[in-house]
Amino acid sequence: MTSIATDSMDGLFAGRDFRAPRIDLNGKTILITGGTGSFGRRFVKTVCAEYTPKKLIIFSRDELKQYEMAQDFPPSKWPFLRYFIGDIRDETRLDMAMRDVDIVIHAAALKHVPIAEYNPFECIKTNVIGAENVVRAAIKRGVKRVCALSTDKAASPINLYGASKLASDKIFTAAQHMGGRDGPKFCVVRYGNVVGSRGSVIPFFRKLIDEGAESLPITDARMTRFWITLDQGVNLVLSSLEMARGGETFVPKIPSMSTVDLARSMAPDLPHTIVGIRPGEKLHETMIPADDARQTVEFEDRYAILPAFDGELRARYLTEGAKACPEDFAYSSDNNPEKLDARSLQTLLGEKLKQLTA
Repeated sequence: MTSIATDSMDGLFAGRDFRAPRIDLNGKTILITGGTGSFGRRFVKTVCAEYTPKKLIIFSRDELKQYEMAQDFPPSKWPFLRYFIGDIRDETRLDMAMRDVDIVIHAAALKHVPIAEYNPFECIKTNVIGAENVVRAAIKRGVKRVCALSTDKAASPINLYGASKLASDKIFTAAQHMGGRDGPKFCVVRYGNVVGSRGSVIPFFRKLIDEGAESLPITDARMTRFWITLDQGVNLVLSSLEMARGGETFVPKIPSMSTVDLARSMAPDLPHTIVGIRPGEKLHETMIPADDARQTVEFEDRYAILPAFDGELRARYLTEGAKACPEDFAYSSDNNPEKLDARSLQTLLGEKLKQLTA
């Protein structure tokens, strides 16, 4: 088992920042769905700092979040920014927004597990029908490249959110065939929990600690999760867009940690209260099930699950230096060889914690 510590968030986890090679966005027109979410804001921040695209269209349905985001990223300072109100459930609006777009990042989704369980029709409309609408509009408008964000919960799903995202992944993988030879290059990026993102456990624990909680709630002492930073997630998307030949699901090599170690790192003196697993939760998350091992190849910093209908793509990757995964291979948070222990987590959560959870 490898235990990883770092003094820098930018090169977190053994230097895997997933930066090279990244797609060149200069002069391109980019559209990001769900652009006002945690990933979207960091993506826009990265583009504003490092590229000069022709346009960057922030597509989302919440006018308040767009208004607030425009205060932080005003078009007067970055004239290539465009704010589009729209819902991925509305194919007509997507079709209009994708005119002359070169690259699409699909980050919009309903992501809250219990809410999806209680509102199944709404989850399907956004995560499945919305994915179909994105694919149809991208093919119709001649978009060059599309990257869809997925989740570890899409692998061997036990909740509706995970099942809907698995369906979405399959839609984007199949879209490579639907688009034909001259259609967009589609790919999927699948990763775990994001450090400091809205709704994640770190801001939740921080809020409880700041409010003087006498204990921290733990669902199960055995629970483990994969973790990635927002910067890593953005770089992974940009590099996967450059790398993709079409139909891949890219999975980063990232460490996992136990929830108990996370809680202990944030509040060493607070006891834990076991509250039980919520409906639809797993003890451990999987990003590559064993049944997908035959279609998976390994690179230095990531894996790629390849489409079953394209044997030539696998042969091409292997010829170029990728490694075939063993048939019994599975990539899950409990058998991950890279673990963050309590000391490493303390380093991770030190100086940057307040910035991440602000």
